[in-house]
Amino acid sequence: MSSPHASDKSALLSDLTPYIYGTTRLGDPKIPFAGRVDVARAAMDAGVWFHTSHTYADGKVLEVLRAAFDQAPSKVPKLIVKIGWTNLPELRDVIRQNLEPLGLKGMELGQLCLDGELAADFARGGDCYRTFADLKREGLVRRFVLEVFPWSSDTALKALRGGYPRGIVDGYIFYFNPLQRFAANELWDLIVRQNEPVIALRTVAGGDVHRLRDVPGAAWKEYLQKRAAEVAPIFERSGVRSWTEFCVRFAFSFPQVRATVGATGNRKNLTEFLTTGSAIQPLPDAIRNDIVKLHNRWSDETDVRAEPGSM
Repeated sequence: MSSPHASDKSALLSDLTPYIYGTTRLGDPKIPFAGRVDVARAAMDAGVWFHTSHTYADGKVLEVLRAAFDQAPSKVPKLIVKIGWTNLPELRDVIRQNLEPLGLKGMELGQLCLDGELAADFARGGDCYRTFADLKREGLVRRFVLEVFPWSSDTALKALRGGYPRGIVDGYIFYFNPLQRFAANELWDLIVRQNEPVIALRTVAGGDVHRLRDVPGAAWKEYLQKRAAEVAPIFERSGVRSWTEFCVRFAFSFPQVRATVGATGNRKNLTEFLTTGSAIQPLPDAIRNDIVKLHNRWSDETDVRAEPGSM
């Protein structure tokens, strides 16, 4: 699929479902295997895209997905799959490690998770782009998005400034919710300016904002608890019915966002994601802008100074 000019990216990733089912919880051993398959089937019946990786629960998630796919082969969803990491042979092997357990010949969207020499090659417009084009021609990966973290934003920024991803990479995928925006300020500003498509990961930032703020240990890192304390009054002022609705509406308050990825192993939570994603209204500008101000401050104060993997 060829990308249009920078000023016309409206067609890119336009076929994504607004809500994408995140599969991480399908590896939870506390949930019976049959129950996890049942949740996967429910998401398949809803017709939404899935997001997955062979790294989730040491491959156990793919086992659940394969069982669900075998039960309803006509409903196998389009997949976003995490692929990478440090060199091109490894990239091809990771693609194989994802496709073979699922019995698939190709994936719809590869999430490029780049590190080391492969990240450096991407930033300078190197040979990796030819390999990405080859993977498309071979039908192994039909399209690509680039994964971004605060500590890898410079890689994406250099490549985007050079125009190297055009025609190869259709968008960018990162944690994007009221408590997290993992594209650093300078990269985010360029994404907005060039109207680059975005897939928002981690819809609800790990749980209800009041729980993250008030329950000891609910936030897996202290910074999230502190951010929840700043965002909770904004959420309360908005009058929005639920935290899930607030988060989905926040993501879709930005025209660049094509979809949000929310993970659950619970049928009730899945239903809430699906219901909220079916009729989305952006947040009022004032509410959205209050959170944007927090994102910009957090990015400079904390995110870009963080060690890789620490957030």
